[in-house]
Amino acid sequence: MQSFSYIPNTEQDRREMLKTIGVASVDDLFADIPESVRFKGMLNLPDALSEFEMMNELKRLARQNVSLEDAISFLGAGAYQHVIPSVVDAMISRSEFYTAYTPYQPEISQGILQAIFEYQTLMAELTGLDVSNASLYDGATAIGEAAMLSCSHTRRNRVLVSAAVNPDYRAVLETYARGQHVETDIIAEIDGATDHAELAAKLQDDVAAVVIQYPNFFGTIEDVRTVCEMAHAKKVLVIVSTNPIALGLLESPGALGADIVVAEGQPLGNSLSFGGPYLGIITVREPLLRKLPGRIAGQTVDRDGRRGFVLTLQAREQHIRREKASSNICSNQALNALAASVYLSYMGPDGLYDVAKQCLAKAHYARDRFMNAGAKAVHQAPFFHEFVLDLGAQSDQVLEALKTENIFFGVPLKNLGARYEHAVLLAVTEVHSKSAIDEVANRLEGLL
Repeated sequence: MQSFSYIPNTEQDRREMLKTIGVASVDDLFADIPESVRFKGMLNLPDALSEFEMMNELKRLARQNVSLEDAISFLGAGAYQHVIPSVVDAMISRSEFYTAYTPYQPEISQGILQAIFEYQTLMAELTGLDVSNASLYDGATAIGEAAMLSCSHTRRNRVLVSAAVNPDYRAVLETYARGQHVETDIIAEIDGATDHAELAAKLQDDVAAVVIQYPNFFGTIEDVRTVCEMAHAKKVLVIVSTNPIALGLLESPGALGADIVVAEGQPLGNSLSFGGPYLGIITVREPLLRKLPGRIAGQTVDRDGRRGFVLTLQAREQHIRREKASSNICSNQALNALAASVYLSYMGPDGLYDVAKQCLAKAHYARDRFMNAGAKAVHQAPFFHEFVLDLGAQSDQVLEALKTENIFFGVPLKNLGARYEHAVLLAVTEVHSKSAIDEVANRLEGLL
């Protein structure tokens, strides 16, 4: 088969299109490219396949992956396996929602705009702040956007970032900062939490914001209130990156004094999906509303008093005042945001509390069992559902041995320096059963 059945143009269609634009052949479309630099011959690609053959090939490739249904995984570090109620996929699979594109026309997209408005309301309530946008790309870019917003608002160009913030998030922030000529400065961590003494020493007049994570990359629950009090005394904004599931149990960052809250929304009803697409959450206090990046859906009434929804405050991002915007992002993750809304609506406050409580209890049970098996705790600070264990000099061999049994024990942290050379970061959620944790602990005991 040498043709592509999913390209519907017939030869007659092509002739008519070429005639319409005034050229005789497809080659004429490339007339501006000199003959000497054109590629001659055939590309080094396999022959075309029929639909049946292609599906079989894709299935063969897919079978090289290990499904979480056939494995026990304690991998986390920003992406987490949670139970996703069937209602989430049932709702977001409806044809009126199932598009990757952001709606532009309020007059024909009232349902989607209302869904975004509901999402914004849920995020504001969850994080304890006043305003949410319609979502960003992911948790990492949300930190970058929040930092640039802070610099624009305070007219300062230095951002302090805790070393306990996810290193991948910090790398994305560095990319944002380099392009905007913003200086970033790392605050060291002690026992898995931000070093308050170093933070106090670096809180100078040129600092726009402090970035911390709650719970942080190591799973430790940071003292957000104290950081906010220290920062606000110097008129510095506080950006808190959080795990939305943890907020079912922990006090909201907004209630503790945070000015901007960002999060990776994947745990809220979105599957792991090999790393994306995910959902960037950002909420702010009301004075920062006009500098908030991305889209915002607003509620209003028409001239007859009927409730309606519109994209609002767009002038700050891509229209008449774009030169004053803190960001040029003008898109959002509408389908992922809808999944988060359906998840939260279905679970309710009690359901979210129950999931968070299970994560906390099972994580502490797992750490105790793994320590009894021979692993050592690296930190002693309070943690939510992630923790760091030291497996000793044989760490690599232990991880490899467990992997051969489809047990993914954790994320190695050797890239963070000598202290973490033999350490792994483990995540435990409500999906981990007691029997699975016990099984892994018994296997670990035989390896340490």
